This record gives sequence, structure tokens and C-alpha cells, in this order.
Amino acid sequence: MVLTFLGLLTNCKESTSGKKAKVFRYNESAGITSLDPAFARAQNNIWAVHQLYNTLVEYDQRLQLKPSLAEEFAISSDGLEYRFRLRRDVYFHPSPIFSPDSIRRVTAYDVAFSLKRLSDPTLAAPGGWTMQYVADIRVINDDSLLIRLREPFPPFLGILTMKYCSVVPREIERMPKDWLSKHPVGTGPFYLKVWDENEVMILRKNPYYFERDTDSAALPYIDGIKITFINERQSAFLELLNGRIDMLSGLDASYKDEILDANGQLKEKYLRDFVLQKADYLNTEYLAFNLQKCRAENLPWADVRVRKAINLAIDKEAIIAHLRNGAGRPARQGFIPPALNPMGYYSESSDIERAKALLAEAGYYQLDPLPVLTLSTTATYADMAELIQQNLAKIGIQMRVDVQPPSTLRQNMAAGTVVFYRGSWIADYADGENYLSLFYSANQPPAGPNYARFSNSVFDSEYKKLQTITDLHRRVELIAALDSIIMEQAAVIPLMYDQVIRIVHKRAEKLEVNPLNLLELRRLKIQ
Repeated sequence: MVLTFLGLLTNCKESTSGKKAKVFRYNESAGITSLDPAFARAQNNIWAVHQLYNTLVEYDQRLQLKPSLAEEFAISSDGLEYRFRLRRDVYFHPSPIFSPDSIRRVTAYDVAFSLKRLSDPTLAAPGGWTMQYVADIRVINDDSLLIRLREPFPPFLGILTMKYCSVVPREIERMPKDWLSKHPVGTGPFYLKVWDENEVMILRKNPYYFERDTDSAALPYIDGIKITFINERQSAFLELLNGRIDMLSGLDASYKDEILDANGQLKEKYLRDFVLQKADYLNTEYLAFNLQKCRAENLPWADVRVRKAINLAIDKEAIIAHLRNGAGRPARQGFIPPALNPMGYYSESSDIERAKALLAEAGYYQLDPLPVLTLSTTATYADMAELIQQNLAKIGIQMRVDVQPPSTLRQNMAAGTVVFYRGSWIADYADGENYLSLFYSANQPPAGPNYARFSNSVFDSEYKKLQTITDLHRRVELIAALDSIIMEQAAVIPLMYDQVIRIVHKRAEKLEVNPLNLLELRRLKIQ
């Protein structure tokens, strides 16, 4: 069904009533590179894509799954078949790919096309891995489809919440491969109006959006979103103070001590105009060794006792207190954040004497010192690296800090040219299995994100079992057991469980915060 689309405004200055439009303004310092959901890999793109598209299912604020484009879904008793029935009131944004000034209703054919598109080798999308579990996608009729898996995989619905799996119209098949990146056509609460690259992006309210609140009022409440691209964080902070943007996300050394006190609370002079939002974030900051390289070059870091000594020497509490103004939690319960691993491993607090004893046990004494250890990191984490450098000096380890651009560091981690690196793992979906995938042998680069090149036959065997176990209690137990293997083998050194930190102007009311740090604006109100 194609309908004529009329009467949309062409700018963000006025609403249809003639009143000043209610626009939420934020800055994206990293810029936006693509609005094609198949390429929504980094948070800067994910936030924008989330406003423009919908997925079959989504998480609520408590990480409970709920329907979105799907009106309902059912899973077969063997865990292999997922059947979805779609809503009949969802339309794509107006686009010339339908016909001039027209929109079209979403059907199951669009869903099937969108998911199959991810596996297209000519597209080479980073989201292609999400379909590795799928054996077949079959359209039953316009409103229903069935997805069959190769084997049971309980987190599959979580994968379908990822922005990669957003639904796009099948008409884009006749367009150039990169067309959607600049000409998004989705079903989301907002549509793209203006994109002046490196300057500004304007998203407008979708008047045909299907969701309503509990009082049957149409969502979203606001008229639009304005995104600026100031790459200097200090300059963006000044924009917030001067009332030109409504939110700043994350902490930066350039302004954190100006706006937050030592306890991580807003300073009194900012309380009138701003609120501080904090929430647990499914993000673990960590250090890791390239274990394959350590063994091949006969480096001391190949010894698990040496890696455990380094873990014990790092003052994780000081990282939180001094570098983060209390935002976050020291990683003492393993690699997986406690929200996804309630039975998690628990490690000791920092212990310099125990660390020294482990080094001695491994055969390293002050008269037989360890070689210089090089930590590769990015400029954002240079202050953290310096603190770690001081910690390791207390146990006789000299550490050099190697600062690399983010893209270079990612390439070097994948290529295996760095020995010791700092990383972050933000959950793709809310299941501990997603964190454990970093240590599965088959996921070593280029196949996956096992940059530590960790290999353990017991871990691999149990991880394969976890992928198909549907019993919730058994999954929780096995996730905890696998996390313990990682920690006992010191495959990684978790530093902190992050928090979402946002400084929000009070004109923006009911800005929701969630553990996946999605920017959720459907129910936002502007004073």
C-alpha cells in the first residue's frame, strides 16, 4: 500500500501550530558516518539510527524483551523456530523509492529482506555476523514470517534488538549499495530532514509513527532533534553551559572537575539548570595480553602468575575515585558485569605484597627484573594508563605507554601486533554469553573479537554447551563458571564496570537512561 505524503514542514523553526518547535539538541563529537543500520557499529551511528528505524523486538528500561514492529512472537519448543506476526499500522518514512511524496506499509517481505541483506557479501556489513545462527527466513504472508535457526540459541531475540537488524524497505535493493547511508528510509519516530556533514543534522518528528503512550497520545512528544558535530569536548561543554545543547554524555578530563565534585555529584552552582543522570552501563573496561604473541616470543607475560600479579597491583578503586569522580564500579566480580552474572567470580582487592609473591614464585626478583611492558591505548585513556604505570612500578614492572589513534589500535589488536592493550566491551545484547564470546577459540581474528587469542579446551567445550542451553538456572550457573575460568587463567584484567553519565539541561524532561546507553527520545518532553 502506497499513500501520498503531504504537509510535512521543511525546517525545524516552527511546528504545525506556529509555535516554536520543541527540539532536543545534542552534540556528537565523533561525527556520524552512516545512517544505514547494517553499519551501525559505533555508538555515534547507533544513537542516530535508533531514532530512524525499528526492530522486530526491543528491550525496555529493565532489559526485558518486548515487541516493537512485531505485534507478537512465539518460539517453538525445540528452540529452533521463531514466528513473528507484524503490526499492520507501521509505515516507512516518505521516500522517492516508493513514488513521489509517498509512504508504504511495512510487510514481512521487508523484514526478510532486511535480515538477509546483512549476510550479503557484496555489502560487507559489520552486522553480518548476527545472521550466523539463521538457517532460513520464510515469509508466510504480508504480516507473518518464520525464522529457523541452525541450532537452538537462546539469546537470538536479543540479537534481533540490535540496530543492525532494523527493518528497511526492500526497494533499496535496486539502489547503489551505499545509498541508504545518506538517504535513510525507516519506520522510526523521526526522519532525516537535513544533513550538512561535519556541521549539523536535523531529524523531524514522524507524523505517521505507530506508537502511543498509555493515554493514547501519539509519540514522540518533541518536534525534532538537532545534532551538532563539535569534536572538541571542552567546546561542547561550553555549548551546554551556554544553553545551545541540552545534554552532554560521558566524562572528559577537560571538564569533569569543573562540573562534578570529588564524590561525583553536580557542583552546587550547576544544580539550578542541570541534572546528573547515572545508571549502570553494560560496559567493561579492561586490559588484556595477546597471549599467542607472548607465548611465541617467550615473554614473561605468558605466565599466568605474572598476569595475576599485574591484576593485583592495579588500584581499581583509585581509577574510579581519581579519574572518574566516583562514576563506575571497580571490576571485582569478573569480566561480565554483575547485572548479567549475578553468581559471578569475586577477586581480591589490590594487594602489592601478594603480587610481589606471585612474581617471585614465577622466578622474577628485583635482581632479575622483568622487561619493560608496553601498554597500547588511546589518548582518551592516557591518564588511566599513567596511573596503572605507577601501580606496576610498585612491584618492579616498568611500563611504557604507547598512545595510538583508535582506528590504528583496533587494526593492531586485530592484526596481533600489540602485546598489551586497553579495551572496552559494550554488550551487543543483554546476555552474559556475549561477553564470553571474546574468549572462544574460534573467535580469534579475523573470525571474531578474541583479540587476546585466548585458547582453552575446557572453556571452548562449555561455551558451546552454553550456546544451546535454554534452562535459565543452568545458563546462569554456566555463565558464572565460564567467567571464573577466564579470571583464573587471567585471560583479561577487568578494570571497571562503567556507568552511563549524562549532564542534562532541565528543559529536557523524562530523558530515559538504560544499561545499553541507547539515546531514547520517544517519551522525552521539552519545557
